[in-house]
Amino acid sequence: MVLCFFASDLHGRVDRYEKLFDAILFERPPAVFLGGDLLPSGLAALPTKQGPIDDFLTDYLIKRFCALRRELSDAYPRVFVILGNDDPRSEEAAIVDAASKGIWEYVHEGRAEFGEFLVYGYAYVSPTPFLLKDWERYDVSRYVDPGCVSPEQGQRTVSVNKREERFATMETDLAQLADDSEMDRAIMLFHAPPYQTKLDRAALDGQMVDHAPVDVHVGSIAIQRFIESRQPLLTLHGHIHESARLTGAWQDRIGKTVCLSAAHDGPELALVRFDPSNPSKAKRELV
Repeated sequence: MVLCFFASDLHGRVDRYEKLFDAILFERPPAVFLGGDLLPSGLAALPTKQGPIDDFLTDYLIKRFCALRRELSDAYPRVFVILGNDDPRSEEAAIVDAASKGIWEYVHEGRAEFGEFLVYGYAYVSPTPFLLKDWERYDVSRYVDPGCVSPEQGQRTVSVNKREERFATMETDLAQLADDSEMDRAIMLFHAPPYQTKLDRAALDGQMVDHAPVDVHVGSIAIQRFIESRQPLLTLHGHIHESARLTGAWQDRIGKTVCLSAAHDGPELALVRFDPSNPSKAKRELV
């Protein structure tokens, strides 16, 4: 049995990427899923148009994947990629360009066939306390949790029209992405985890904002409802680094859907291996 790989929230850490590349070379998985927050972190890493993120993406990440493709030749895996809320959208054009050259498949708000399965990608997250808003949407309404900053505030590296900024929701996006397709063979590559699960627990215990307690579950209600109603085969998540440490679990189940997270708040690479035909048997290794 050949297992697929899933990794997320590598945040431009070369040591983590090198461990991932070594594992790909040794095990030769048929597919690698990268669930966002792939680049050096946020606006602080992008002080100029040609800043550290540009250098990392063009001079390291794309070149290393190209070298891996040359070395593996026909054994090069399908690489499915989305970005995350800490990845400036100004880098999306370079990601798309690399996809056009066959380095990876950029699946945000799209889908791709993978054998008998369908892979869907969705990068947006619900509002956070952070200021980079390129990959933030309102969740199911224009409500923003205490302590968070709305998508209409903060900063963006790519402009969007005011109507999208004000009224777009993750709930509407997901309904359009899945339309009326059957989901029983669907692999959903999300950045955000579903709300009130073992995968979205943040270290916010006891925190108050304007005398209101902060919810320690910070995942997406839209993603939770989508999984409950549509029951995809498998969902892949990241975003909340400390959740597995706090809950003791990196996987959960919503109905028939298996939900896996590769987020991790330690120095290691959290590498999830899974068989799409039997995702409940997935394993996670800290490398």
